[in-house]
Amino acid sequence: MGRYSKYSDKELTDLLKSGDQSAFTEIYNRYWSVMYAHVYKMLRDREEAKDVIQEIFSKLWLKATEIRSNQNLAGLLYVAARNRVLNLMEQNRVRNDYVKSIASFISEIDPSAIDHVDEKKLTQIIEQEILNLPPKMREIFEMSRKENLSHKEIAAKLNISDQTVKKQVQNALKIIRPKISNLSVFLFTLIILR
Repeated sequence: MGRYSKYSDKELTDLLKSGDQSAFTEIYNRYWSVMYAHVYKMLRDREEAKDVIQEIFSKLWLKATEIRSNQNLAGLLYVAARNRVLNLMEQNRVRNDYVKSIASFISEIDPSAIDHVDEKKLTQIIEQEILNLPPKMREIFEMSRKENLSHKEIAAKLNISDQTVKKQVQNALKIIRPKISNLSVFLFTLIILR
């Protein structure tokens, strides 16, 4: 393994393209901490930064054969990190807009409408929450919950890592659960205060 540390990025990339796990490990060891620092500086969230780095290296391994031989490895990793961070920022913006729309919806509920809220209506509200998820997250969440597919099965179908599937399902639940909990608390409070 020690000899891999002497290889240039180009040599490691060529070995990686041929499926050499030791080359991948050397690339990972060489770039993990600097990539983490780069991503953390943009996100200011340790766990999210670790998830981004994990996703980048997973994709590097899974799509190694697609890397051009003359491609700058450091540049490839930095561009992948930047793009992933920008995507996360966009998702967070969408999520914030979504939270505002739910808050607006809840503030407009007529207390007399509480009598008409039944299980069917609650199911419709949940379905609407799912439809408001970002498209890729919604697709993964529905495959998990409606089709009862495992993370591994979803990853295989969508050609992504198990970790990405797991994170997307967790993110979807983080978005949906509070909305439903808040709605339930809101409805319960209105019933009590009537």
